[in-house]
Amino acid sequence: MTLHDGYGNALSTQSGAARDHYDQGVRLFLGADYGAGSCFEAAVAADPGFALGHAAHARALMMEGRGADAKAALSRAQATANPDDAREASHIAAFAALLSGQPGQARTIVAQHVRQFPRDALAAQLCTNVFGLIGFSGEVGREAELLAYTEALLPHYGDDWWMMSMHALSLCETGQIAASQRLMERSLALNPRNANAAHFKAHAEYEAGEQSAGRGYLRDWMQGYDPRGVLHGHLCWHGALWALHDGDIEEMWAVVDSGVKPGAMQGLPINALTDTAAIYYRAQLAGVDVAPERWAALSDFAAQYFPDPGQSFADIHAALSHAMAGKGDRLAVLAEAKTGFAGDLVGPVSRSWSAIARGNWSDALGALTTVMETTERLGGSRAQRDLLELAYVNVLMKLGHKDEALRTLRLRRPVLSERTPVAGMA
Repeated sequence: MTLHDGYGNALSTQSGAARDHYDQGVRLFLGADYGAGSCFEAAVAADPGFALGHAAHARALMMEGRGADAKAALSRAQATANPDDAREASHIAAFAALLSGQPGQARTIVAQHVRQFPRDALAAQLCTNVFGLIGFSGEVGREAELLAYTEALLPHYGDDWWMMSMHALSLCETGQIAASQRLMERSLALNPRNANAAHFKAHAEYEAGEQSAGRGYLRDWMQGYDPRGVLHGHLCWHGALWALHDGDIEEMWAVVDSGVKPGAMQGLPINALTDTAAIYYRAQLAGVDVAPERWAALSDFAAQYFPDPGQSFADIHAALSHAMAGKGDRLAVLAEAKTGFAGDLVGPVSRSWSAIARGNWSDALGALTTVMETTERLGGSRAQRDLLELAYVNVLMKLGHKDEALRTLRLRRPVLSERTPVAGMA
Protein backbone atom coordinates (compact mmCIF):
# COMPACT_ATOMS: atom_id res chain seq x y z
CA MET A 1 0.00 0.00 0.00
CA THR A 2 1.34 3.44 -0.95
CA LEU A 3 1.07 6.11 1.71
CA HIS A 4 0.50 9.76 0.83
CA ASP A 5 1.23 13.00 2.64
CA GLY A 6 -1.39 15.60 3.47
CA TYR A 7 -1.02 17.17 0.04
CA GLY A 8 -1.61 13.90 -1.79
CA ASN A 9 2.01 13.18 -2.70
CA ALA A 10 3.10 9.55 -2.63
CA LEU A 11 5.67 8.72 0.04
CA SER A 12 8.34 6.04 0.00
CA THR A 13 7.77 5.06 3.64
CA GLN A 14 5.49 2.18 4.58
CA SER A 15 5.28 3.36 8.18
CA GLY A 16 2.05 5.05 9.15
CA ALA A 17 3.76 6.56 12.18
CA ALA A 18 6.50 8.05 9.99
CA ARG A 19 3.88 9.49 7.64
CA ASP A 20 1.89 11.01 10.54
CA HIS A 21 4.93 12.62 12.14
CA TYR A 22 6.00 13.93 8.73
CA ASP A 23 2.59 15.48 8.07
CA GLN A 24 2.54 17.14 11.46
CA GLY A 25 6.03 18.50 10.83
CA VAL A 26 5.02 19.87 7.43
CA ARG A 27 2.04 21.65 9.01
CA LEU A 28 4.19 23.20 11.75
CA PHE A 29 6.94 24.18 9.31
CA LEU A 30 4.58 25.81 6.82
CA GLY A 31 2.91 27.67 9.68
CA ALA A 32 6.32 28.86 11.00
CA ASP A 33 5.44 27.24 14.31
CA TYR A 34 7.89 25.63 16.69
CA GLY A 35 8.37 21.86 16.78
CA ALA A 36 8.68 20.87 13.12
CA GLY A 37 12.21 19.58 13.63
CA SER A 38 11.13 17.23 16.40
CA CYS A 39 8.34 15.86 14.23
CA PHE A 40 10.67 15.15 11.32
CA GLU A 41 13.15 13.58 13.72
CA ALA A 42 10.38 11.30 14.99
CA ALA A 43 9.44 10.44 11.40
CA VAL A 44 12.91 9.15 10.55
CA ALA A 45 13.17 7.40 13.89
CA ALA A 46 10.03 5.48 12.90
CA ASP A 47 11.56 4.73 9.48
CA PRO A 48 15.30 5.42 9.10
CA GLY A 49 14.99 4.77 5.38
CA PHE A 50 12.43 7.56 4.85
CA ALA A 51 14.41 9.85 2.53
CA LEU A 52 11.97 12.76 2.43
CA GLY A 53 11.77 12.63 6.22
CA HIS A 54 15.52 13.19 6.37
CA ALA A 55 15.26 15.97 3.77
CA ALA A 56 12.52 17.70 5.74
CA HIS A 57 14.58 17.37 8.90
CA ALA A 58 17.48 19.02 7.05
CA ARG A 59 15.23 21.91 6.04
CA ALA A 60 13.99 22.40 9.59
CA LEU A 61 17.56 22.36 10.90
CA MET A 62 18.49 25.01 8.33
CA MET A 63 15.79 27.27 9.71
CA GLU A 64 17.17 26.71 13.20
CA GLY A 65 20.57 27.91 12.05
CA ARG A 66 22.14 24.46 12.49
CA GLY A 67 23.95 24.20 9.18
CA ALA A 68 26.27 21.29 9.99
CA ASP A 69 23.41 19.18 11.36
CA ALA A 70 21.33 20.07 8.30
CA LYS A 71 24.06 18.84 5.96
CA ALA A 72 24.30 15.57 7.89
CA ALA A 73 20.53 15.07 7.64
CA LEU A 74 20.61 15.84 3.94
CA SER A 75 23.39 13.27 3.44
CA ARG A 76 21.09 10.67 5.01
CA ALA A 77 18.32 11.76 2.63
CA GLN A 78 20.60 11.32 -0.37
CA ALA A 79 21.84 7.94 0.86
CA THR A 80 18.30 6.56 1.30
CA ALA A 81 16.67 8.17 -1.75
CA ASN A 82 15.08 6.07 -4.46
CA PRO A 83 16.76 7.09 -7.76
CA ASP A 84 13.67 5.92 -9.66
CA ASP A 85 11.37 8.31 -7.76
CA ALA A 86 11.47 11.54 -9.78
CA ARG A 87 9.71 13.68 -7.18
CA GLU A 88 11.90 12.47 -4.36
CA ALA A 89 15.10 12.98 -6.36
CA SER A 90 14.19 16.49 -7.50
CA HIS A 91 12.92 17.48 -4.04
CA ILE A 92 16.19 16.44 -2.40
CA ALA A 93 18.26 18.02 -5.18
CA ALA A 94 16.68 21.41 -4.50
CA PHE A 95 17.58 21.23 -0.81
CA ALA A 96 21.10 20.04 -1.68
CA ALA A 97 21.68 22.99 -4.00
CA LEU A 98 20.49 25.43 -1.36
CA LEU A 99 22.62 23.90 1.38
CA SER A 100 25.70 23.89 -0.84
CA GLY A 101 25.41 27.64 -1.46
CA GLN A 102 23.86 27.50 -4.93
CA PRO A 103 20.59 29.42 -4.57
CA GLY A 104 20.28 30.05 -8.31
CA GLN A 105 20.52 26.35 -9.04
CA ALA A 106 18.04 25.58 -6.27
CA ARG A 107 15.61 28.09 -7.74
CA THR A 108 15.90 26.51 -11.19
CA ILE A 109 15.25 23.05 -9.75
CA VAL A 110 12.20 24.25 -7.80
CA ALA A 111 10.76 26.04 -10.85
CA GLN A 112 10.96 22.82 -12.85
CA HIS A 113 9.81 20.68 -9.92
CA VAL A 114 6.56 22.52 -9.25
CA ARG A 115 5.48 22.27 -12.86
CA GLN A 116 5.28 18.51 -12.43
CA PHE A 117 4.57 18.38 -8.69
CA PRO A 118 2.81 21.63 -7.80
CA ARG A 119 1.46 20.31 -4.49
CA ASP A 120 4.87 19.37 -3.11
CA ALA A 121 4.61 22.15 -0.56
CA LEU A 122 7.98 21.80 1.16
CA ALA A 123 9.77 22.15 -2.17
CA ALA A 124 7.45 24.89 -3.44
CA GLN A 125 8.01 26.80 -0.22
CA LEU A 126 11.62 27.51 -1.13
CA CYS A 127 10.56 30.14 -3.68
CA THR A 128 7.75 31.76 -1.67
CA ASN A 129 7.96 34.66 0.77
CA VAL A 130 10.17 37.74 0.58
CA PHE A 131 13.02 35.74 2.14
CA GLY A 132 12.80 32.89 -0.40
CA LEU A 133 14.82 32.15 -3.51
CA ILE A 134 12.87 34.68 -5.58
CA GLY A 135 12.83 37.28 -2.81
CA PHE A 136 16.60 37.08 -2.43
CA SER A 137 17.35 36.82 -6.13
CA GLY A 138 18.66 40.38 -6.36
CA GLU A 139 16.63 40.93 -9.52
CA VAL A 140 14.56 43.89 -10.60
CA GLY A 141 10.92 42.84 -10.76
CA ARG A 142 11.27 40.08 -8.19
CA GLU A 143 8.04 41.21 -6.43
CA ALA A 144 6.09 40.72 -9.67
CA GLU A 145 7.79 37.39 -10.21
CA LEU A 146 6.88 36.24 -6.72
CA LEU A 147 3.27 37.18 -7.44
CA ALA A 148 3.32 35.21 -10.69
CA TYR A 149 4.81 32.20 -8.88
CA THR A 150 2.20 32.01 -6.11
CA GLU A 151 -0.63 32.89 -8.52
CA ALA A 152 0.30 29.91 -10.70
CA LEU A 153 0.38 27.57 -7.70
CA LEU A 154 -2.77 28.83 -5.97
CA PRO A 155 -5.33 26.90 -8.10
CA HIS A 156 -3.56 23.62 -7.30
CA TYR A 157 -4.10 24.06 -3.57
CA GLY A 158 -7.80 24.83 -3.27
CA ASP A 159 -8.77 26.02 0.20
CA ASP A 160 -5.33 25.53 1.68
CA TRP A 161 -4.40 27.92 4.48
CA TRP A 162 -0.68 27.89 3.72
CA MET A 163 -0.83 28.73 0.02
CA MET A 164 -3.49 31.36 0.67
CA SER A 165 -1.14 33.11 3.09
CA MET A 166 1.77 32.92 0.64
CA HIS A 167 -0.24 34.44 -2.19
CA ALA A 168 -1.69 37.06 0.14
CA LEU A 169 1.83 38.31 0.85
CA SER A 170 2.58 38.45 -2.87
CA LEU A 171 -0.52 40.58 -3.32
CA CYS A 172 0.48 42.83 -0.44
CA GLU A 173 3.99 43.44 -1.77
CA THR A 174 2.60 44.44 -5.17
CA GLY A 175 0.20 46.98 -3.67
CA GLN A 176 -3.01 44.91 -3.79
CA ILE A 177 -3.75 45.48 -0.12
CA ALA A 178 -7.51 44.87 0.00
CA ALA A 179 -7.22 41.60 -1.94
CA SER A 180 -4.36 40.56 0.31
CA GLN A 181 -6.38 41.22 3.46
CA ARG A 182 -9.38 39.24 2.20
CA LEU A 183 -7.27 36.22 1.33
CA MET A 184 -5.33 36.45 4.60
CA GLU A 185 -8.55 36.38 6.59
CA ARG A 186 -9.58 33.20 4.78
CA SER A 187 -6.22 31.65 5.61
CA LEU A 188 -6.43 32.60 9.28
CA ALA A 189 -9.98 31.27 9.54
CA LEU A 190 -8.69 27.86 8.46
CA ASN A 191 -5.60 27.96 10.70
CA PRO A 192 -5.57 30.84 13.21
CA ARG A 193 -2.15 29.78 14.48
CA ASN A 194 -0.43 30.14 11.12
CA ALA A 195 2.41 32.49 12.06
CA ASN A 196 3.08 33.24 8.40
CA ALA A 197 -0.47 34.51 7.98
CA ALA A 198 -0.25 36.55 11.19
CA HIS A 199 3.01 38.01 9.91
CA PHE A 200 1.62 38.85 6.50
CA LYS A 201 -1.52 40.31 8.06
CA ALA A 202 0.80 42.63 9.98
CA HIS A 203 2.37 43.68 6.67
CA ALA A 204 -1.02 44.34 5.12
CA GLU A 205 -2.09 46.43 8.12
CA TYR A 206 1.18 48.37 7.87
CA GLU A 207 0.66 49.05 4.17
CA ALA A 208 -2.93 50.12 4.83
CA GLY A 209 -1.83 52.51 7.56
CA GLU A 210 -3.88 50.63 10.15
CA GLN A 211 -1.26 50.74 12.86
CA SER A 212 -3.61 50.71 15.87
CA ALA A 213 -5.57 47.75 14.54
CA GLY A 214 -2.39 45.95 13.54
CA ARG A 215 -0.71 46.58 16.84
CA GLY A 216 -3.70 45.28 18.79
CA TYR A 217 -4.08 42.19 16.63
CA LEU A 218 -0.42 41.28 16.84
CA ARG A 219 -0.25 41.82 20.60
CA ASP A 220 -3.13 39.39 21.12
CA TRP A 221 -1.89 36.84 18.58
CA MET A 222 1.63 36.72 20.04
CA GLN A 223 0.41 35.58 23.44
CA GLY A 224 0.18 31.98 22.22
CA TYR A 225 3.33 31.91 20.08
CA ASP A 226 6.38 29.97 21.26
CA PRO A 227 9.41 32.30 21.58
CA ARG A 228 11.42 29.61 19.77
CA GLY A 229 9.20 29.96 16.70
CA VAL A 230 11.15 31.19 13.69
CA LEU A 231 9.04 34.35 13.32
CA HIS A 232 8.73 35.29 16.99
CA GLY A 233 11.53 37.84 16.99
CA HIS A 234 10.48 39.36 13.68
CA LEU A 235 6.88 39.71 14.86
CA CYS A 236 8.26 41.44 17.94
CA TRP A 237 9.98 43.85 15.55
CA HIS A 238 6.63 44.67 13.95
CA GLY A 239 5.20 45.34 17.40
CA ALA A 240 8.15 47.53 18.35
CA LEU A 241 7.85 49.46 15.10
CA TRP A 242 4.17 50.18 15.69
CA ALA A 243 4.93 51.25 19.27
CA LEU A 244 7.52 53.67 17.86
CA HIS A 245 5.03 55.06 15.37
CA ASP A 246 2.50 55.50 18.19
CA GLY A 247 5.05 57.36 20.29
CA ASP A 248 5.06 54.61 22.92
CA ILE A 249 8.82 54.59 23.37
CA GLU A 250 8.79 52.72 26.67
CA GLU A 251 6.90 49.85 25.06
CA MET A 252 9.18 49.93 22.02
CA TRP A 253 12.29 49.41 24.15
CA ALA A 254 10.59 46.74 26.23
CA VAL A 255 9.77 44.75 23.10
CA VAL A 256 13.22 45.29 21.57
CA ASP A 257 15.01 44.15 24.72
CA SER A 258 12.78 41.14 25.33
CA GLY A 259 12.38 39.81 21.81
CA VAL A 260 14.30 41.59 19.04
CA LYS A 261 17.93 42.30 19.82
CA PRO A 262 20.64 39.62 19.70
CA GLY A 263 20.47 37.47 22.79
CA ALA A 264 16.76 38.11 23.20
CA MET A 265 15.63 36.88 19.77
CA GLN A 266 15.84 33.09 19.44
CA GLY A 267 15.55 33.10 15.65
CA LEU A 268 18.12 33.26 12.88
CA PRO A 269 21.08 35.67 13.16
CA ILE A 270 20.00 37.50 10.00
CA ASN A 271 16.71 38.47 11.63
CA ALA A 272 18.37 39.55 14.86
CA LEU A 273 20.79 41.76 12.94
CA THR A 274 18.45 43.30 10.38
CA ASP A 275 15.52 43.88 12.71
CA THR A 276 17.63 45.37 15.49
CA ALA A 277 19.57 47.67 13.17
CA ALA A 278 16.33 48.81 11.55
CA ILE A 279 14.49 49.59 14.77
CA TYR A 280 17.52 51.38 16.24
CA TYR A 281 17.94 53.65 13.25
CA ARG A 282 14.24 54.25 12.73
CA ALA A 283 14.06 55.22 16.40
CA GLN A 284 16.92 57.68 15.85
CA LEU A 285 15.15 59.13 12.84
CA ALA A 286 12.09 59.70 15.02
CA GLY A 287 14.19 61.60 17.55
CA VAL A 288 14.76 58.81 20.08
CA ASP A 289 18.18 58.51 21.70
CA VAL A 290 19.88 55.17 21.02
CA ALA A 291 22.77 54.51 23.39
CA PRO A 292 26.15 54.07 21.66
CA GLU A 293 26.56 50.81 23.59
CA ARG A 294 23.64 49.36 21.68
CA TRP A 295 25.25 50.07 18.33
CA ALA A 296 28.61 48.76 19.54
CA ALA A 297 27.09 45.46 20.65
CA LEU A 298 25.22 45.11 17.37
CA SER A 299 28.35 45.84 15.35
CA ASP A 300 30.15 43.08 17.25
CA PHE A 301 27.27 40.69 16.52
CA ALA A 302 27.35 41.57 12.82
CA ALA A 303 31.11 41.07 12.68
CA GLN A 304 30.72 37.65 14.30
CA TYR A 305 27.93 36.29 12.11
CA PHE A 306 28.42 38.23 8.86
CA PRO A 307 32.15 39.01 8.69
CA ASP A 308 32.35 38.90 4.90
CA PRO A 309 30.00 40.40 2.31
CA GLY A 310 27.76 38.05 0.36
CA GLN A 311 24.29 38.22 1.93
CA SER A 312 23.29 41.63 0.62
CA PHE A 313 20.26 42.21 2.85
CA ALA A 314 22.31 41.41 5.95
CA ASP A 315 25.28 43.37 4.60
CA ILE A 316 23.49 46.72 4.40
CA HIS A 317 22.29 46.34 8.00
CA ALA A 318 25.73 45.24 9.17
CA ALA A 319 27.14 48.34 7.47
CA LEU A 320 24.62 50.54 9.30
CA SER A 321 25.63 48.98 12.61
CA HIS A 322 29.35 49.47 11.93
CA ALA A 323 28.83 53.07 10.82
CA MET A 324 26.82 54.02 13.90
CA ALA A 325 29.32 52.24 16.15
CA GLY A 326 32.25 54.05 14.53
CA LYS A 327 33.85 50.80 13.35
CA GLY A 328 35.46 52.15 10.20
CA ASP A 329 37.58 49.08 9.52
CA ARG A 330 34.55 46.82 9.47
CA LEU A 331 32.56 49.29 7.40
CA ALA A 332 35.34 49.62 4.83
CA VAL A 333 35.04 45.95 3.91
CA LEU A 334 31.38 46.40 3.03
CA ALA A 335 31.90 49.74 1.33
CA GLU A 336 34.03 47.92 -1.24
CA ALA A 337 31.69 44.93 -1.51
CA LYS A 338 31.16 43.30 -4.89
CA THR A 339 29.77 39.90 -3.91
CA GLY A 340 26.21 38.88 -3.09
CA PHE A 341 22.92 38.83 -4.95
CA ALA A 342 22.85 42.65 -4.92
CA GLY A 343 26.51 43.22 -4.19
CA ASP A 344 26.74 46.24 -6.47
CA LEU A 345 24.26 48.08 -4.22
CA VAL A 346 25.89 47.20 -0.90
CA GLY A 347 28.86 49.53 -1.47
CA PRO A 348 26.82 52.69 -2.13
CA VAL A 349 24.47 51.96 0.78
CA SER A 350 27.45 51.35 3.07
CA ARG A 351 29.04 54.61 1.98
CA SER A 352 25.78 56.43 2.62
CA TRP A 353 25.66 55.09 6.19
CA SER A 354 29.24 56.27 6.69
CA ALA A 355 28.36 59.75 5.47
CA ILE A 356 25.21 59.85 7.59
CA ALA A 357 27.12 58.85 10.72
CA ARG A 358 29.55 61.72 10.07
CA GLY A 359 26.79 64.22 9.26
CA ASN A 360 28.02 64.60 5.70
CA TRP A 361 24.58 64.92 4.17
CA SER A 362 25.67 65.83 0.64
CA ASP A 363 27.79 62.69 0.29
CA ALA A 364 24.99 60.64 1.82
CA LEU A 365 22.54 61.97 -0.75
CA GLY A 366 24.88 61.22 -3.61
CA ALA A 367 25.38 57.62 -2.49
CA LEU A 368 21.72 56.94 -1.74
CA THR A 369 20.51 58.45 -5.00
CA THR A 370 22.31 55.73 -6.95
CA VAL A 371 20.31 52.93 -5.27
CA MET A 372 16.85 54.28 -4.54
CA GLU A 373 15.30 53.19 -7.83
CA THR A 374 16.29 49.55 -7.35
CA THR A 375 16.11 48.94 -3.59
CA GLU A 376 13.84 45.93 -4.16
CA ARG A 377 16.93 44.08 -5.36
CA LEU A 378 18.31 44.15 -1.83
CA GLY A 379 15.54 41.88 -0.58
CA GLY A 380 13.15 42.14 2.32
CA SER A 381 9.65 43.52 2.40
CA ARG A 382 8.51 47.02 1.57
CA ALA A 383 8.15 47.66 5.30
CA GLN A 384 11.77 46.64 5.84
CA ARG A 385 13.05 48.69 2.92
CA ASP A 386 11.36 51.74 4.43
CA LEU A 387 14.59 51.99 6.40
CA LEU A 388 16.20 53.32 3.22
CA GLU A 389 13.18 55.39 2.19
CA LEU A 390 13.17 57.19 5.53
CA ALA A 391 16.95 57.57 5.58
CA TYR A 392 16.74 59.23 2.16
CA VAL A 393 13.95 61.55 3.28
CA ASN A 394 15.90 62.48 6.40
CA VAL A 395 18.96 63.35 4.31
CA LEU A 396 16.83 65.64 2.16
CA MET A 397 15.51 67.26 5.34
CA LYS A 398 19.02 67.80 6.67
CA LEU A 399 19.90 69.55 3.41
CA GLY A 400 16.89 71.85 3.76
CA HIS A 401 14.73 70.18 1.09
CA LYS A 402 11.61 69.48 3.15
CA ASP A 403 9.18 69.99 0.27
CA GLU A 404 11.13 67.55 -1.88
CA ALA A 405 11.21 65.09 1.00
CA LEU A 406 7.43 65.21 1.30
CA ARG A 407 6.96 64.87 -2.46
CA THR A 408 9.27 61.87 -2.46
CA LEU A 409 7.26 60.14 0.24
CA ARG A 410 3.93 60.87 -1.42
CA LEU A 411 5.24 59.41 -4.65
CA ARG A 412 7.18 56.41 -3.31
CA ARG A 413 5.59 55.59 0.06
CA PRO A 414 2.32 57.47 0.51
CA VAL A 415 1.44 55.36 3.55
CA LEU A 416 4.24 57.18 5.42
CA SER A 417 3.49 60.66 4.12
CA GLU A 418 0.67 61.55 6.54
CA ARG A 419 2.40 60.52 9.79
CA THR A 420 6.05 60.45 8.83
CA PRO A 421 8.18 58.88 11.58
CA VAL A 422 11.03 61.34 11.03
CA ALA A 423 11.69 64.18 13.47
CA GLY A 424 10.82 67.57 12.01
CA MET A 425 8.43 66.32 9.32
CA ALA A 426 5.19 66.45 11.28
